[in-house]
Amino acid sequence: MRSKWRYEIIIYWGDEDQAYIAEVPELPGCAADGPTYKRALANAEVTIQEWIDTAEELGRVIPEPKGRLLYA
Repeated sequence: MRSKWRYEIIIYWGDEDQAYIAEVPELPGCAADGPTYKRALANAEVTIQEWIDTAEELGRVIPEPKGRLLYA
């Protein structure tokens, strides 16, 4: 399954949560988790859609995906 969204997703292991964490930096507060890397990614894709649906309902601006972001 391919996501229609092109937002960068950062996935890492969270010791505190004992789960993989998937964050979407371009969408404030948009994150998901899962017991496996693949499940965290799948959950993030659902969360992206929910984030966008909520933003549309509230009349908020939806950022255009910028692709790969650079971090220090």
